[in-house]
Parts: sequence; structure tokens; C-alpha cells
Amino acid sequence: MLYYLFEYLENEYQLPGASLFRFITFRAALAIICSLLISTIYGKRIIVLLQRNQMGERIRELGLEGQAEKAGTPTMGGIIIILATIIPVLLFTRLDNIYVILLIVTTVWMGVIGFTDDYLKIKKKNKDGLAGKFKVFGQIGLGVIVGCTMYFHDDVIVRQERAIDEAVAIEIPAEDRSDFKPAMKSTKTTIPFFKNNEFDYANLISWISEDLVPYAWIIFIPIVIFIVTAVSNGANLTDGIDGLAAGSSAIIALTLALFAWVSGNIIFSDYLNVMYIPNTGEITIFIAAFTGALVGFLWYNTFPAQVFMGDTGSLTIGGIIAVIAIAIRKEFLIPILCGIFFIETLSVMIQVSWFKYTKKKFGEGRRVFLMSPLHHHYQKKGIHESKIVTRFWIVGIFLAIIAIVTLKVR
Repeated sequence: MLYYLFEYLENEYQLPGASLFRFITFRAALAIICSLLISTIYGKRIIVLLQRNQMGERIRELGLEGQAEKAGTPTMGGIIIILATIIPVLLFTRLDNIYVILLIVTTVWMGVIGFTDDYLKIKKKNKDGLAGKFKVFGQIGLGVIVGCTMYFHDDVIVRQERAIDEAVAIEIPAEDRSDFKPAMKSTKTTIPFFKNNEFDYANLISWISEDLVPYAWIIFIPIVIFIVTAVSNGANLTDGIDGLAAGSSAIIALTLALFAWVSGNIIFSDYLNVMYIPNTGEITIFIAAFTGALVGFLWYNTFPAQVFMGDTGSLTIGGIIAVIAIAIRKEFLIPILCGIFFIETLSVMIQVSWFKYTKKKFGEGRRVFLMSPLHHHYQKKGIHESKIVTRFWIVGIFLAIIAIVTLKVR
């Protein structure tokens, strides 16, 4: 909203300094400061409100050290993350941007699913919360919305022919150079570490017949649904010890901010020879607000946690990260960039599969890990959870660096 106010003040009254709001970097800085202030200052008030309404965590006995002390700690703290993200986004972004709209819808959609699950667990004393089929249905619904928007919306385009030198030579501002890079709808994405790293989902169906290319959405939308569901569930599984999910997500978000800014900048996308995607630069502001909200939430979520994010936060975080990656055509980087989520999910799949297999074959279920997800395995080994979290963060930073390197290494 402030963007439009200052645009009006600049055009009508030539107000000094109003032109700063045209710059994505300036608005991103304001967004991260605003979200940090909201999450740290008002976060405490939300925690008190949750305590007053008896929104305390119900802990299952898993035999983990320090587990009993966590009972009664307020959950549903994901509300802090959601509010601290949405408010700066409404203030500092261009609300006519399709990617911003899509991310706002994602935040609210997944937030409602997670909130419903937490509410049923705590207030209605339903230990299972929202039935799994309804969670999956909600995630599929979001995947359909995202997939259809990415495929059919007229503002979701990529530029494939570059004429930047000509545009610069005649001093045309970057935001007005669209005529120099023909726009087109595309189902192309990027594959890391390959020289000619663009992949078109349409190829998965066009080999049958070129006439089927217009029906590539039949392939594209299910892939989007899978990504949204997988990443949101991965974030949910990672949220098991104090600060792990929020800290890991902040690292991922900052990396995605760099990719979004580069992909939406005509000059740097040309220099790095990466796909230029108009309007994605605005995503940087959303990610800045999201990162500030996560870091501010960590103020209260690091060991010993004063609040847990609950499914309200974890499902929302996973959904946001998935949609950002899809929007900037970096979904194939998810196994690397979201490696913490990936290994946590994989540990559960291995544990369950092996247990069922050995029970069927030997009559007794056997385990690969002492407990899954993976962070509980290390807890069982006697490592303090704060050390586990710190080491997972270090691994997350390492994976983020590898992801950034893919901008040039192919």
C-alpha cells in the first residue's frame, strides 16, 4: 500500500525521497526491519495470549531427554510468523503482482490448515488433529491453484531472447525494457549443474505427439502438487526440536531471495545467463518479510523454547518455500537447498519401510535409526538438542552455498 502512496506523492508532488520506493532493495530492507519488529515486539503478546487461552503443547512420551519440561509450552506460534510476514508484504509490495498474490494466498491457505489442525489437537482434545486426508486434500488444493496460475495466468511469462545491449545503449530504464525481450508462456524450468540447464515439462508429453504440447498442464500441475505437498510435509517433520525448522527455513529463504532478485533483474540474469522472469523481483520483498518473521520467531523459539510454531507455522513455511521455488523456476534445487527437510522426510520413509518389511519377513519389526525423524535419532544418542540444531544449521548453510554456486557452475 505504501508503494502506491509514495508513487502518487512522487508523480503529483515530486516529494523528495519518494522515488526510493521504486527500488526493490529499499522496500525489502524496510520489510525485513518491519517483520523483525512485529515478531519480536508483538510476538511476546501473542505468546501471552496463547497461554491465557491454554494453547499449551501436549507432549507424547517418547523417552527423550528434557521432553517432559516442554509440556504446556504454548503452540500455534506460527501465527507470529504469518502476521509478521503478511503485514510488511501488504505495506511494501506491489499488490498487483501475480507472484505476491499467489504467495499471500499460500500463506493464508496453509495457515488455516495448520491452525485447524492445532486447534483440534489442543482445544478439542483430539490427539490426531485434522484428519490426514483433509490435510492432503488442502495441500492438493493449493497445488492446483499454484499450478493453474503458473500455467494459465497471462502475467506468468519468461523472456528468452536477449537484447539488453540495445536497451542499455538507448538508456531505456530496466522496468520499461519489456519490448526488447519477447514474452512468452513457457513450462520451462532450470536444472542445476548442467550447461544447457533449461528443461521444458512439455517434453514429457510432446514425444508422443507435438499436438499434445498445449496439454502440458496435465503433467505440470501434478508435479506442482507433489512439490507443494512434499515440502510442506518435510517442514512439518523437521519441526521437532527448538529452533530447527525456523532456523533452517530462514537459511533457505535468504538463498531463495538471491535467486528471485537475480531472476527478476534483466541485467544480472543476462550476466549470469540465467532465465529472466519478469516481475519475480517483487518476490524478494515477500521473502525479506518472511525471513524477518522467522528470525524474530527464533527469539522465542530457540532452546529453551517459549513457544512452538505448531502445524500453523510448519505447514505454512513449507508451502511458502515450495511456491517460491516453483515461481522462480528453481524447483529442481529443492533436494539440495531444502536438504534438511529432505533428509528428515527420507529418514521417516526409510524407518517405516524397513520396519514393515522386517516385520513381514521376520515377524519382528527392526529399525535403521534409533528414532525418526533424524533429529530424534541424535537425541537418542545423547546429543543435546541445541547442539543438534546448530549442526543442522551449519549443514543448511553448506547446502545453501552449493545452491548459490549453481548460478555459475554448470
